[in-house]
Amino acid sequence: MGFRRRTRRRALIAGAAVAHHEYKKQAEQQPADDQAPADDYPEQTQYAPPPVDPADEIEHLAQLHASGALTDEEFAAAKAKALGS
Repeated sequence: MGFRRRTRRRALIAGAAVAHHEYKKQAEQQPADDQAPADDYPEQTQYAPPPVDPADEIEHLAQLHASGALTDEEFAAAKAKALGS
């Protein structure tokens, strides 16, 4: 796994942990008799996955090609798609 992918994964996990901590802290500050029903919980923000790095995608395609999972034509087509051509 590449350095960038590990860094992105750690950032995503850290962001989720911070959001969870803030939500728990906010929930603890509300009085017990004043808690909202389950349907009234605030909507959680949906995080989009980070864009795929073309270099990582091509590296993955090359590994598939080397293992025989992709033919030469499939590899060339997938590589062109990854590069946006």
